[in-house]
Amino acid sequence: MSDMGDWLLFIALPLIVFQLTGSALGTAVAFLLELVPAVLLAPLAARLVGRFDRRRLMVAVNIGQALALLPLLWVHDAADLPIAYAVIAVHASLSTLFEPAKNTLLPDLVDARRLVSANALIGLNQNLGRLVGGPLGGVLLAIGDLSLIVVVDAATYLLSALLIATLPASDAASSAGAGHRAGGLWEALGIRRLAGAYAVILVTSIAQGMFLLLFVLFALGPLRGTDADVGLLRGIQAVGAIAAGLVLGFLVRGSSPRTLTAASVLAFGVISLVTWNLPAVTTGIGWYVVLFAAVGAPGVVMLAGLVSVLQQESEPRQRGAVFAAVGLVGAVGQAVGILLGSLSDTAVGLLPLLQVQGCLYLLGGVIALCWLPRALRPASAPEPGAGARI
Repeated sequence: MSDMGDWLLFIALPLIVFQLTGSALGTAVAFLLELVPAVLLAPLAARLVGRFDRRRLMVAVNIGQALALLPLLWVHDAADLPIAYAVIAVHASLSTLFEPAKNTLLPDLVDARRLVSANALIGLNQNLGRLVGGPLGGVLLAIGDLSLIVVVDAATYLLSALLIATLPASDAASSAGAGHRAGGLWEALGIRRLAGAYAVILVTSIAQGMFLLLFVLFALGPLRGTDADVGLLRGIQAVGAIAAGLVLGFLVRGSSPRTLTAASVLAFGVISLVTWNLPAVTTGIGWYVVLFAAVGAPGVVMLAGLVSVLQQESEPRQRGAVFAAVGLVGAVGQAVGILLGSLSDTAVGLLPLLQVQGCLYLLGGVIALCWLPRALRPASAPEPGAGARI
């Protein structure tokens, strides 16, 4: 439910900003505003996630996200863009807390043998949210207005808060280990066994940042699509992701996170390059529906592999800080990618930048193959009573 709300907003707001400004630079500003809080608030997120009950923190964030949407009801023309930008910044600030709390809570709920499967199932549910929220964002914008999206989106966040409230409470102090101080951001960034994971996240985040901006321009330009097509293609990625989540979550156990990550990132690059170059042959939307559905599978496999490495290679007391560091590295990478993507307004042009974007994923796959740990460190003994919470 939370991810469905995210995708409603994620699809609708860039389209609205692009419609009101008519420029790639204006749209880039909207995306950059989503990244600034992840950089500035990462140290605070590391401390808060390490000290407080993660379940309550996630509930509070979802309620805050619902309330933060209300100012969008006053956005009607280009003069109201500062309101839209403010909402984007507040939402991004709240998400800076939500993601580390979610990823830190999971190892308290399942044992190490099930981490890859559990992360894959979370990816499955996230993509069910994308499958509904992505196309719905484009469709609601086409048939209604921004106020309709605000009402539907706020409802998804409130329902998400109710669902999260049913999770078992987590004790941040016991998760960190009795008598041990929760790890800080800079300590997390200095964990040597996680250096390869951070490098993969940085490179793939640059590629993702370029995609965020260039995809809209690609779909409305070379592909000659509509707003509804933008929502359809972004949402249809969930089909492949759901299939991959089902396989990893229920059928495949004990897979190597390193192998999963490397193979999936390389596949991401190959499919991306095929997609960007296909308009030279055809602009038939059916081909792109197939390609975007296919690229969803390596996406969820990559995340399941990387998150599992980060969870198992960090001490319990460090996990909140580690995932805050992931947010920081990812935000910096996406900011670089968005700035690179904004060069499409210059003589560089759109198509060369799309080629660079695909090649960055290939580079990320090579880094994963060469630098991620080949064997994960032994899991810590579970807390007493942990099995009852699985």
